[in-house]
Amino acid sequence: MAAIITDKLRKQVANTLLTEILNGSDSNEYYVGIGKSDQYDDSDNIATPLRSLREERIARSNLQSVKQVTTQGASFVIPRYNWTSGTVYSGFNDNAAGYPSNAYYVLTENNEIYVCLQQGRNALGVAVVSTVQPDYSTAGVAATQAFQTADGYRWKFLYALSAIKANNFLSANYVPIQFIADSANTPSLNTFEQQQAQVKEAATAGQILGVNITSGGTGYSSAPTVIFRGNGVSAAATATISGGSVVKIEMNNESAALGSGYDYASVHFSGGSPTTAATARPIIGPRLGIGYDPRDDLKSTSIMVTAKPDGDEGGTFLVDNQDFRQIVLFKNIEYKDSDGIFDQSTGKALRSILVDSASTLTADNLLSGDSASAYIDQVSGTTIFYHQNENTGFGTFAEEPLTDDGGGTATVLQALDSGGRGATVDAFSGDILYIENRAAIERTTSQSEDIKIVLTF
Repeated sequence: MAAIITDKLRKQVANTLLTEILNGSDSNEYYVGIGKSDQYDDSDNIATPLRSLREERIARSNLQSVKQVTTQGASFVIPRYNWTSGTVYSGFNDNAAGYPSNAYYVLTENNEIYVCLQQGRNALGVAVVSTVQPDYSTAGVAATQAFQTADGYRWKFLYALSAIKANNFLSANYVPIQFIADSANTPSLNTFEQQQAQVKEAATAGQILGVNITSGGTGYSSAPTVIFRGNGVSAAATATISGGSVVKIEMNNESAALGSGYDYASVHFSGGSPTTAATARPIIGPRLGIGYDPRDDLKSTSIMVTAKPDGDEGGTFLVDNQDFRQIVLFKNIEYKDSDGIFDQSTGKALRSILVDSASTLTADNLLSGDSASAYIDQVSGTTIFYHQNENTGFGTFAEEPLTDDGGGTATVLQALDSGGRGATVDAFSGDILYIENRAAIERTTSQSEDIKIVLTF
């Protein structure tokens, strides 16, 4: 049996998670956690995480701190392709699975996203490079209209990024994208959203965006007339021949030439006296039209979740050159020693002990006593915050002498790890949805991380 999951289902799953994250009125809370101050191995080679319960337990053991994902902290995203002069771009293709090797949409220097409806081709039907950056205002058309540039490419504006959207979700590899459900005159929409809503409302259902030549035929003495047959109307295109074959078919460069209402269609040729007739198929756009939902136009099945820890976040995050190597996404992590879901903006997960003097102990060192061992995460006065994992074992410190592997010494005055002195969250509660291992990242008091997690379905 052969089967597939469609992009629609993948988008629906992604949208369900996104809706839950952005819904501030329900009881679900999402947190980005950081942890693992100890090295992966002697050379600190990044370990590849496995999709297993054991891997989740290890991540929980390493957890230092968590930062809440706000109701503005997630968005659909798409892979980023900057428009670059001298690049060959693909046209929209309804027969393509995933993303083609040549991008069919671009992000311009104005932070505007355009979809390519038609690839530029020369008189021989050979694809040419794009040399004119798409810009509807330079082309002298409205944002809702498709247009052709001097290099033969036809583009359609979809939406533009606000400064807030770009700051929160634009990265080296991804671009934010959203669906505007409201109408263009909804007062709550900002200028960028109103513009996108206008594009949505102007979208034409059932357009034929292009034609794919399956066989150019032979013996044509003149270019044949292109005829579309289907349940729509008004699509019009022009064929070009070279060497007796049809080498390219371009939709006519006028607003109505893409037609409307096509759920299905076929391409036929008339005239030209061929020896062997050419064959082709139409490329039909998204059911509700290009621009109605750019998530469909640009095949978005990924969401980005962000969090921005700033400094020590009120003492809940480690600073002073402390580091982390692991990022974890939690759902409904709970308060320490409580069954309630944690609902504060930040929280700390490390265990701790009280010692007589910590002046010779050093963070990141291995701390050992007769009863237990642990990695030191933070030295705060005479309180030592630490974590244990499979490398150290999970013993409980007693009131005993300790040494670290850097030569430091101390004596435990009070074993507080069972109560979690200073800890506010229970690392072994809630669900882990994502684990990422990376190279060590050091934190300072003035440092702010911009953590971006991309979940692709």
